[in-house]
Amino acid sequence: MSTASEALAAFTAAYGTEPAGLWAAPGRVNLIGEHTDYNDGFVLPFALPQRTVAAVGPSPDGTWSVSSTLAPEPVTFGVTEPGEVTGWGAYVAGVVWALRDAGFEPPAVRIAIASEVPLGSGLSSSAALESAVLTALIDLGGLDVPLERRPAIAQRAENLYVGAPTGILDQSASIRCEAGRALFLDCRSYAIEQIPFDLAAAGLAILVINSNAPHQHVDGEYGARRKSCEESAAILGVPALRDVGVDELPAALDRLGDDVLRKRTRHIVTENQRVLDTVALLRAGKVREIGPLLTASHDSMRDDFEITVAQVDVAVQAALAAGAYGARMTGGGFGGCVLALIDADRAEVTADAVAAAYTEHGFTAPTSWVAVAGPGAGKI
Repeated sequence: MSTASEALAAFTAAYGTEPAGLWAAPGRVNLIGEHTDYNDGFVLPFALPQRTVAAVGPSPDGTWSVSSTLAPEPVTFGVTEPGEVTGWGAYVAGVVWALRDAGFEPPAVRIAIASEVPLGSGLSSSAALESAVLTALIDLGGLDVPLERRPAIAQRAENLYVGAPTGILDQSASIRCEAGRALFLDCRSYAIEQIPFDLAAAGLAILVINSNAPHQHVDGEYGARRKSCEESAAILGVPALRDVGVDELPAALDRLGDDVLRKRTRHIVTENQRVLDTVALLRAGKVREIGPLLTASHDSMRDDFEITVAQVDVAVQAALAAGAYGARMTGGGFGGCVLALIDADRAEVTADAVAAAYTEHGFTAPTSWVAVAGPGAGKI
């Protein structure tokens, strides 16, 4: 059964009627640009084919109700403030709250959720849920919310209602990506450019390897990284670390007395440059040549930002040893997924090599698939 069929069946089972429609939003893979988003920097995600589907219909009693094929109990709420709905339902209640907080009046609806975006994998299942619900509420309510404004509303739901201090990368990718393109996003101006990303034409593929090491955002580590970056920017007298160029980095590091702050700053500054270099290569059609930038990004996340775990490090090394042009962890860190740029006919060989390395280390077996850049949120 397709995810759309699952959502439709779940709605009918929960509410005894047909929904008004189905809306879907994708998970995402960030090709490069990790933790740069909340530093006003640059990111380059693309949308996955895996989607979260929301079957949505009007609510007869003025409340919002949401059920999920992945949760045992439905959640029902009225007009709420942050903290009043917790758990997975907070992502939905947060979207309603964020729309109201932005001056819009979202319709009261009943929702059934089904998803094929792996949970806890760093592929942004939360943003997919927020974006599918947000798009449905905008469409059903006839709300005049421009596309470019929507990611910030979904981000406020996650930051202020759920309490996860994420940047705007995930929601932008889930809402604004296009099929066959990577989304080059300036996280300060929100300016975007759709970068051609047709790997098949170049005989290449992106293999996504789910390390199956649990990935968490609502924890102290992510917030600590963000705080370190803000502290460094304050010491350096700049609005954000995006304002420090690579050529200015040595002098900036000399001004930071703390070794941890130096390492965090070095990652952000060099990662922003790696995004710009990757975009330049893709514009020139030199897709294979982005491989070393991907690997350098991983090394920086491992050594300077210190957000990798053994499972993702082993996956990267095994993929490279199997012939990948480059490989890196993708997502906020501390688990989640790895992506590897490979020849299209090497997917099975590379996946087998990573699985063998996991067996050797006694890790839970990984899962792997080839990712193709898909479309953003919309009605289906």
